[in-house]
Amino acid sequence: MQLLTVDERGEGQRVDNYVLRHLPDIPKTRLYRAMRKGEIRVNKGRVKPDRRLSLGDIVRLPPLGAHEKTPAAVAPAGWQERLARGVILDDERLLVIAKPSGLAVHGGSGLNFGMIETLRDMYPQERNLELVHRLDRETSGLILIAKRPAVLRELHGLLRRRDGVDKRYLALVAGRWPKAVSQVEAPLEKTERSSGERVVRVSKGGKDSLTHFRLQQSFAHATLLEARPVTGRTHQIRVHAQHAGHPIVGDDKYASDASTALTRRLGAKRLFLHAHRLRFKLDGEAYDLEAPLDEELKQILERIPN
Repeated sequence: MQLLTVDERGEGQRVDNYVLRHLPDIPKTRLYRAMRKGEIRVNKGRVKPDRRLSLGDIVRLPPLGAHEKTPAAVAPAGWQERLARGVILDDERLLVIAKPSGLAVHGGSGLNFGMIETLRDMYPQERNLELVHRLDRETSGLILIAKRPAVLRELHGLLRRRDGVDKRYLALVAGRWPKAVSQVEAPLEKTERSSGERVVRVSKGGKDSLTHFRLQQSFAHATLLEARPVTGRTHQIRVHAQHAGHPIVGDDKYASDASTALTRRLGAKRLFLHAHRLRFKLDGEAYDLEAPLDEELKQILERIPN
């Protein structure tokens, strides 16, 4: 049994990533099973994999079985090439990537690798690469990776403030979005369907959630919107668009009959949600980062009748 005290390097890190730093050879399936069973604890309590650690936290690591070690999974070269082409910024503090759709930001839940694991393979000289925030696997666009623990802590502080980081997304929704609707404010709650699928729904008992929407272009049966999430809930833009009666094209989890039909007509094979702009200040320096729509999304727009 090991009892590890979280230092500055581990502060702000997810529990699962912290454990993998100390047990790099443990299979991820074993890690997440240990967390579900409560074998891995923080300050004597059970935790979920996405719990962020604080300075001085005590992490309990049981003997997880050396016989279960397997070689670390390596991402296919194709993903590395796509990420290399998607580098928007690479300086002494940050790596900013235009993430392609279809790549999870980290491994787990049946995935052997994700974006952060792939980047660590690509940048072995950067020993402290950590995700600053997340995007859904299906969502493309800008994502921040910190190179130093101090940068990670500062950006997490900005994200906790509603005005700390200005995030803008482009979303194509089904139907004509009403010009009078500039925001959706509806509390969101995570739940499970009878099939066991995890989803998010609007619920009075949920967490307060606010998204601003701005019309970019109107079509006969669709609308291109810019969405700015003020809060950062899971699937927030997707569920708020659905709640307003205009689900996002390509979203099979929060679809309507109309959005499903439109997705089929346009030949969309993926979610039309793209993180296209990020603005923030770090140590007094202003960052204004943009990632244009990829070719697949541009082609979808070209197929929409006016």
